[in-house]
Amino acid sequence: MQDFESQARAFGEQIEAEIAEGHLSFPTSLDVSLRIKRLADSPASSLEEIAAAVKTEPVLSAKTVRMANAVALNPQATPITNVADAVRRIGLSSLRCLAFAVAAEQLAQDHRSPKMRAIASGLWMHSVDVAAWSSALARELRVVNPDTAMFAGMLADIGQFLLLARAAEYPALEDNLPRFAEFVTTWSQPVSEAVLDVFELPESILDAFECSNPYGGSWPPANLADILFVAELAAETPNPFDKLLGLDHRASLLDAATHGIDQQDLDNLLESTRENRQLILAALCG
Repeated sequence: MQDFESQARAFGEQIEAEIAEGHLSFPTSLDVSLRIKRLADSPASSLEEIAAAVKTEPVLSAKTVRMANAVALNPQATPITNVADAVRRIGLSSLRCLAFAVAAEQLAQDHRSPKMRAIASGLWMHSVDVAAWSSALARELRVVNPDTAMFAGMLADIGQFLLLARAAEYPALEDNLPRFAEFVTTWSQPVSEAVLDVFELPESILDAFECSNPYGGSWPPANLADILFVAELAAETPNPFDKLLGLDHRASLLDAATHGIDQQDLDNLLESTRENRQLILAALCG
């Protein structure tokens, strides 16, 4: 227990110092994702430059081509066989999300501890589930760009991802996973804010994460914050940190009326978007 206490304290102090200095340390896979995002954001970047950056990451290259050939994005079944055409087909917004999804998946697979790897894998599946629901809801409601909603959904747990990746430096933390979950809950918000700042996201996305009241109280969902709120509740793959803490956010769907949502209206919306969510989920996970 003493090892847990000392390593948790050291980890917290390290994270606090990095946030204060504005130099949060990223795992290598997230560095690649960030580089691709910056290229995609820059008007000066050519498609060839972006495709070349994607090609440096073989898994991302393969998944980009696969996503371009998914039914949701390629209804005419015209085969896409190269990265440049695939990037053109899926668009830069989807590419940003896919690049992060691949980076997060690699973090899950690379963790040396089997216990932590299982948590990381569950967190990745939860994140892509939230991203798929976010995109499908945005497509149905037409209040937010679906690709923007997908990217925001994928970033919803970014602080937890980073803390989990960095926990490999503090092996004693896996000795008490519920306590580690409490640690992650304590630090995830400030770490998320620091990461989102590095990603240089537009205010429209940052506002959705900073909203003190996550649901606006009217129906249907009217903005990105509302969509993320519903997507988090609708996600069928639980957040593993919630499970460790004994929380069940999905069960709160039964009490959704307290947020100004009629249960039948919610059920109808989720049912009408479920098929599209499945297609997007398959594209992200392929």
